[in-house]
Amino acid sequence: MKFFASCGKGLEYLLADELVALGCTRATAAIAGVNVEGGLVDAQRAVLWSRLASRVLWPLAEFDCADERALYAGIAALPWPEHLADGDTIAVDAHVSGDGLTHARYAAQRVKDAVVDVMRDATGARPDVDVEHPDLPLNLVVRKGRAILSVDLGGGPLHRRGWRQQQGEAPLKENLAAAVLLRGRWPRVYADGGALLDPMCGSGTLLIEGALMAADVAPGLLRHGSFAPTRWKGFDVAGWKALRDDALAREQAGRAALRPVFFGRDIDPHAIRAARDNEVMAGLAGVIDLQVAGVEALGADSLPESTRATGLAVCNPPYDIRLAADPALYRALGDGLRRAVPGWRASLLCGDAELAYATGLRAQKKYQLFNGAIECTLILADPVAPPQRERATQAQQDVLGEGAQMVANRLRRNLRKLKAWRQREGVTCFRAYDADLPEYAAAIDVYQTDEAAPRTFLHVQEYAAPADIPEPVQRRRLNELLAAAREVFAVPREQVALKTRARGKGGSKYGRFDARGEFIVVREGDARLRVNLFDYLDTGLFLDHRPMRLRIADEAEDARFLNLFGYTGAATVQAAIGRARTTTTVDLSATYLQWCADNLQENGVGGGRHRLVQADAMAWLAADTGEYDLVFCDPPTFSNSKRAGDFDVQAEHARLLRAAVARLSRDGVLYFSNNFRRFRLDDAAVAEFARVEEISAGTIPPDFERNGRIHRCWRVVRR
Repeated sequence: MKFFASCGKGLEYLLADELVALGCTRATAAIAGVNVEGGLVDAQRAVLWSRLASRVLWPLAEFDCADERALYAGIAALPWPEHLADGDTIAVDAHVSGDGLTHARYAAQRVKDAVVDVMRDATGARPDVDVEHPDLPLNLVVRKGRAILSVDLGGGPLHRRGWRQQQGEAPLKENLAAAVLLRGRWPRVYADGGALLDPMCGSGTLLIEGALMAADVAPGLLRHGSFAPTRWKGFDVAGWKALRDDALAREQAGRAALRPVFFGRDIDPHAIRAARDNEVMAGLAGVIDLQVAGVEALGADSLPESTRATGLAVCNPPYDIRLAADPALYRALGDGLRRAVPGWRASLLCGDAELAYATGLRAQKKYQLFNGAIECTLILADPVAPPQRERATQAQQDVLGEGAQMVANRLRRNLRKLKAWRQREGVTCFRAYDADLPEYAAAIDVYQTDEAAPRTFLHVQEYAAPADIPEPVQRRRLNELLAAAREVFAVPREQVALKTRARGKGGSKYGRFDARGEFIVVREGDARLRVNLFDYLDTGLFLDHRPMRLRIADEAEDARFLNLFGYTGAATVQAAIGRARTTTTVDLSATYLQWCADNLQENGVGGGRHRLVQADAMAWLAADTGEYDLVFCDPPTFSNSKRAGDFDVQAEHARLLRAAVARLSRDGVLYFSNNFRRFRLDDAAVAEFARVEEISAGTIPPDFERNGRIHRCWRVVRR
């Protein structure tokens, strides 16, 4: 009998070898899987024991399938009461290609219809669909006019081992972790008395997989518990029980003999806590030595002396969906491994060949693997530091490559230019770079914390590249810019917030951000302001408006201050510190208003004199009857809020200003600003009710002068 075992691309040959070792007659690598010859017991053994397979698919039928009618007929021809019991649920996972069937969801629906119709006619009852935990999970593949319908014997993805309770931002699938270990020959290393080290362990996937592998624990034991993975009537329950009993005996012996030679380090304490939780769920409590530490701390004494002789270092260093990563981090990883375990073997799953090269390790072998949709490079170094290795090239010795050095030179030049101004004005948060070199299109903002021992954070925002710039070129340039920034400012990677653009169907857009909930406090003039660099596109503080906010602080004494579209309330805080009589902040977002409240509290101001209003600014102005001496209005360019409807600053600004000016006191002043580069003030309309003076030049700080028109600003008074 032939069946199919699927896997991630790049794992096919490893999986074929594994299945033959598990007793299958023959296994031939295909694309993203292996064609296997063997009996049902072999397929069920693969479900229990395969560390590399994603699914094990046992075929029920294969037939010609030109269109949806042929699909329905082929499925309806099967004796479904022989496969499915009354009351059992089903789910269909479909993959189709060709002209006859073009929609996988529709194909899955037709399979379900055929099964339901046959069961209803035979038993009078229809099976329900349960996509999460079906009793009979079915898999359909239609390719080149042929359909294959199979039972998913594992009941779902086999990489889910059953122990994971916590995971990081980008968790490594367990079967890919197994591939990293097997390519590094971990079973042989352990048998020879070696240890396992992951210096960036995250939630512990590589270490836990390695420990369970060393303990001879079948990967399917925790996943399925004491139950069979499917209620398919053709499943050999007695055979499964025998396989499981044997696996339990092997597990008991393996865990009893397991040596505690597993070491995990990570700079993120949250990741270490997650790894400890997962360690406990995997039945490995006390086996893995987990500590909070960065790769810079790796040294000759990082591990117990008894474990230093031989071992395997494994790692999946960080990179995002665009493979944006810091080459300096990879260099630090390679340097740390050379210091700590020079005679060990290393198996490192890197973002790509360029990042792998940045480790400085000499790779004996390289493999292309896929972490989900991301093509990665797995390198094997044996040993980590060859005793007679060749001299590194000058490019390897240099801290920065040519492109990164060019960016670093520009950054240093900008810092020298801004130094006197920053010292004179006491500026600690500023823009250091704004696409000064066109091919390195990003903005770099510096945020220094207001602490006794200030820390420096960088906020890097990538600009959209022209469509004709290849993705690898964009990635390389971004990595070079990051390397230059970290070198110049001497900041660790965890203090760099990166906002990158990823291409999607709708064009270029920013990728997903973190959810750290991490705030830092910075100083602007006499104000302390809370900033979040990692969770949102904007940080909570528009640096280009610094002069305008300080101007508000100077003019706010005894004024009734109104902040429209108040955002996080930085202008409100400056007015409050400037001894405004009252402040009113209006914004539609409850999140921003809470942020404003926290900013006020950070400065020891609050109470009834400072009012926060959650409302649409236009609607609120129409209803408000108050009078204000100082107003700041910085609306968005465009908004399509469900609560307030559409807002377009170009179309609505005259109406907005008329309503705001109506709230001004006799000698009141309104400052109106926006950052729409093509904005044109409707002079004629505004002149009917106000006198306007553009003051943009005086509100653009030196660190934004290179940008030209980052924003425009007007001083408005009643006519």
